[in-house]
Amino acid sequence: MTQTAPNISALSLSAIRETTAALSPDVIRTPCLTLDNGLMARMLGGGAVVLKLECFQHTGTFKARGALSVARSLDAAQRKRGITAASAGNHAIAAAWAARQIGASAKVVIQSNANPYRVALARAEKAEVIMKPPGAETFAEAERSVADEGRFFIHPFEGPLTSLGTAGVGLELMEDAAGLDAVVVSIGGGGLISGIAAAVKQLNPACKVYGVEPEGAASMHTSLASGAPVHLEKVSTVADSLGAPMALPMGHALCAAYVDEVVTLDDDTICAGMVAFQQEAKLAVEPAAGAALAAVMGPLRARLQGKRVGVIVCGANIDAETYTRLMQRGMARHAALIAE
Repeated sequence: MTQTAPNISALSLSAIRETTAALSPDVIRTPCLTLDNGLMARMLGGGAVVLKLECFQHTGTFKARGALSVARSLDAAQRKRGITAASAGNHAIAAAWAARQIGASAKVVIQSNANPYRVALARAEKAEVIMKPPGAETFAEAERSVADEGRFFIHPFEGPLTSLGTAGVGLELMEDAAGLDAVVVSIGGGGLISGIAAAVKQLNPACKVYGVEPEGAASMHTSLASGAPVHLEKVSTVADSLGAPMALPMGHALCAAYVDEVVTLDDDTICAGMVAFQQEAKLAVEPAAGAALAAVMGPLRARLQGKRVGVIVCGANIDAETYTRLMQRGMARHAALIAE
């Protein structure tokens, strides 16, 4: 049976503006920080990096935007039954937070290998937390909550309402940071970049949009190369927030329409990006955010010379022990990137 192609026109510029305005009383218009001198400017031959600080968003990541966009669409009866989510951590936190905003209960399923700090944050948002092995069992447990309790499943990255929520990141960036030549976004399942790219390209088609994935979790890169969403047999990366094993139709279609290129990084380079954030911006971020800046320093560096580049700092939910270990891992690669 032929499947209907996703309707990417749902992310029209007018719809993005409307959704962003509707969410604005409850989400933070996160600030931008420009790095136009020092190491980053030298590496870009006099260019500049503009950091969009979604790490300062409610729940510590951009995820609050998409989760609230979906939660707001639920009617009174569904709100009474509550919501559920499946996550490596950050989406569970955001879904629980969004549930509180609409007066609903949350039962979230988190992968057993999740960062313990994220589990604690989900519980702090008053969610009932269930731990399951990563992958199919995590999603299956959330599906049981839908079937047995009538809860609404807030997907971690797929769907027009999710992308409309995250599109606000791109809209704000383009309004607050004039003259961008490119925007760089890390990719997990595609919920963030799909919204940002739709906003950026409709506001300025000449602005390049680059995606970044771990080599061990390159589902969108593989999907775009094959022309259809794919499911990876195995995922392996320190950037657990980017470890989605598949791309799905809506996110894939939006990326195919609006993303110029997706590059991949090894884990050492991702950790080097975390080092760069600490040294250049004095920010302690999680690996998913480190990947975006690492791509600017690595595979995208030559083509970004002299450019003004927006980098999305997608999140910073990480415990001190893991952060210290990954920073140590990234030091040598960071030094090598500077020397190149």
